[in-house]
Amino acid sequence: MSALERARASAFPADEYVGQESFVSGGEVRQLARQARVGLGVSVLDLCCGVAGPGRMISAEFGCNYLGIDRSASSLSTARERAEDLRCRFEQLEIPPLPDGPFEVVFLLETMLAFRDKDALVREVARVLEPDGRFAFTVEEGRPLTHREQELMPAADTVWPIELAELTAVLGNVGLTVTWQQDCSSSHHAIATALLLSYGAHRSEIAAEIGTQATADLITSHELWSDWLGSGRVRKFAMVAQK
Repeated sequence: MSALERARASAFPADEYVGQESFVSGGEVRQLARQARVGLGVSVLDLCCGVAGPGRMISAEFGCNYLGIDRSASSLSTARERAEDLRCRFEQLEIPPLPDGPFEVVFLLETMLAFRDKDALVREVARVLEPDGRFAFTVEEGRPLTHREQELMPAADTVWPIELAELTAVLGNVGLTVTWQQDCSSSHHAIATALLLSYGAHRSEIAAEIGTQATADLITSHELWSDWLGSGRVRKFAMVAQK
């Protein structure tokens, strides 16, 4: 395990680290999967899956038919190595568009933030869902970043929060209705803060792996997320919307 991954794992309670960069815990992933009615043989499309820590977990525990997609070849290579004998498939894709379905469940964990055009994303999700299909996701809720906040946040061109009223309208426009939501702001603030402390404590080892500037950006972004989630500037929600 790399120094970066050890630092991430140490920020979570025992058995709650999902195996990749995230504020979401294993328990929260399981709850979201249950609310989306993931089960044996259910077809699941996982968007921006990365190394597929949550995807591998739900595949192992729920027995779903899982397809993870991501644009990173290296992340998918790691995902395939770690999936072993699980019922997981992976494809390298830049999204949108999405692979043709239909799928019973579409997952999007911790990356809706990166999509500026959420209308286009959600239209594609609705297109590939079967009737009564479920879109299960986490979302950073709040006003768009100010110019000053964009200057402070590394990779600000991938940070696009959305207010709940606007998100509900975007979902409704394509026939998706929110059936469940949970405010995760408090738990994600605690994880963001724990990650910040862990990255600081292991700064030199992490810098040896990913470089000084990347480490500085990692710490700066977590300082901001800890502040924003703690102050209410941004709230985190887990949600399920049904077609």
